[in-house]
Amino acid sequence: MKTKFHSWCSGNLSEGCKLCVKGRKLVLFITGLCGQRCWYCPISEEKFSKDVVYANEWRIKNPDNPEELFKEAELTEAKGAGITGGDPLMRIERCCLYIKQLKQKYGKQFHIHLYTPLKLVTKERLQKLYDAGLDEIRFHPNLDDDVLWNNLELAQDYCWATGIEIPAIPEYGEKTKRLIDFIAGKINFINLNELEHSDTLASHYSLDERGYRTKDNISYGIRGSKEIGLEMLEYAQTKGVPAHFCTAKLKDAVQLTNRIKIRATNAGLSFDIKTTEGMLVRGIAYLPELKPEFGYRKKLEQANKQEMLKKLRELKTKIMPFSNVVIDENKLRLILPAKEIRKSSRAIKQLGAIPAIVEEYPTHDATETEITFL
Repeated sequence: MKTKFHSWCSGNLSEGCKLCVKGRKLVLFITGLCGQRCWYCPISEEKFSKDVVYANEWRIKNPDNPEELFKEAELTEAKGAGITGGDPLMRIERCCLYIKQLKQKYGKQFHIHLYTPLKLVTKERLQKLYDAGLDEIRFHPNLDDDVLWNNLELAQDYCWATGIEIPAIPEYGEKTKRLIDFIAGKINFINLNELEHSDTLASHYSLDERGYRTKDNISYGIRGSKEIGLEMLEYAQTKGVPAHFCTAKLKDAVQLTNRIKIRATNAGLSFDIKTTEGMLVRGIAYLPELKPEFGYRKKLEQANKQEMLKKLRELKTKIMPFSNVVIDENKLRLILPAKEIRKSSRAIKQLGAIPAIVEEYPTHDATETEITFL
């Protein structure tokens, strides 16, 4: 059955997926450390093999303090969280701490699921996750090596939903069928994700080396992944295993877009213009030394924050009498109404600043999609 959000399923969606397609799942990236090294790993260069924590696009600077995590959950009106990595079991104590904190803050109904390879799955670790309050666990078996598949059976001793989540890889039909045969009667569901090209060099090299290409010029989806995914969906149905084929379009056009729209409503400033896609259109006054260009992110990271904030405060007083001028301490710039900055672009230039109209994501990293310098 084709769903209304660009995917296919047989049986019911898992609780984690139901919230995910609504944009109500906080993506909690617990660590970039992992021992499995899947050749198709899509993790970005800034996270791969690094022990960092992100709540959606927000880098959590102090993992021991949950306040940033809570704020992101509230800005996106999250009703649950999906814990991912890397391999979250590399930082099992951190996982359990966050699960407990989220449950204490938002109640038992706050649904939490977790993804993990099988390499570190033990009875002791599963018990810790269960005791912390995990609702659903999704395993990522190695399709090229079944030596650890028996670890899946350890999860059957607990009252939570258990699933499999793997990419739909062309030429891996028989290997995927073997896995489906193995999990029949043992696992609650299987999710097959459309295999995607990512922006990481490692993923590009691995996929290109194996001859995989995107299905068209605008999609990250790999040619042939959808076809094998739908074939495996039918096979899983014959084995009585509920299955879901999740497309790249679902992730971008449904899951992410829904979450972005919610965050735009809560995180946008009163004068921001919000697009139908959830982007924010606003006026920006940049300091010359922090003008967006090649190496912009690195310049922000290396900037003397206190010195830049002092300059911004001085600039703000000179730009007045604008009633709406906000200092952006995260990206070290001034935010103004787009209408006002258009009117006063010449005066702002004379003050030594660089005026622009910017369209950007309403996320913590505020990634720009379009910049028009005035």
